[in-house]
Amino acid sequence: MADYENPEIPEGINVSPTHPLKDFALLVAGISTLIVVAVLALSLLAGQLARHIPFAQEQALAASLGRWLPEPPDSAVDRQRQHYLQTLTDRLAGTMALPPDMPITVHYASGKTVNAMATLGGHIIVFQGLIDTLPSENALAMVLAHEIAHVRHRDPVVAMGRGFAVVLALSSLAGFGDGALQQWLGGVGMLPILSFSRSQEEAADSTALQAVLDLYGHVGDAAAFFEKVAERQSAAHVPTMFNTHPDVEQRIARIREFATRHAKPEQAPATPLPAFMKAT
Repeated sequence: MADYENPEIPEGINVSPTHPLKDFALLVAGISTLIVVAVLALSLLAGQLARHIPFAQEQALAASLGRWLPEPPDSAVDRQRQHYLQTLTDRLAGTMALPPDMPITVHYASGKTVNAMATLGGHIIVFQGLIDTLPSENALAMVLAHEIAHVRHRDPVVAMGRGFAVVLALSSLAGFGDGALQQWLGGVGMLPILSFSRSQEEAADSTALQAVLDLYGHVGDAAAFFEKVAERQSAAHVPTMFNTHPDVEQRIARIREFATRHAKPEQAPATPLPAFMKAT
């Protein structure tokens, strides 16, 4: 008959050698990492799917959010500025092989913000503060062509798709329900959340340079505004449009390299901006 023993159980055998709070912190960190990775993956997938949304539907969405666009100019000089911007935009768009169902609409804003942006539905907003920093029409054409390129590449709707996916995922996890989505779409608006990746910005620069070259035969002054931005980077304030853009020095270097490759023995001078375009 076998002998059975009842040995004494060592003290603390079921107690973890690490502090419970440390185990909890590691568990939370692991779960948080998985959530972040899942949300980022969902965001990237949503952005790629959004790229295939018909442009007509993007226009319809933009129309429903039209209150975020500047009001039509109410003074004669502001209407003249908007007409000039639209005319220059149409000339640039004509060199960029946009689909026939992708019209570009420029909105002039009289504010002093140093900014220009492309948003849903082919809408581009240009602020007077930006225009006042530009030395010539060629420099303005570079900025406009850059924003047109964003529309052509479908960057605004991709950014919207990514943002929508992130808000949807986080609101679901936090239990906020439809209220957060409605606030994002209605109360907060689309324009403030549309931001582009560095690769999107670099692609827009490349397309814009080719458009400016096709229109003027050279890219003189294409880097002029960015050179001024580089001078300001040592100060506290950098123009809004460059907060997430590629490094300005690298941007200038790429523009200069492009200009060198396409330089001609006799290059036309930059086209001056009409006097009515300047507020100061």
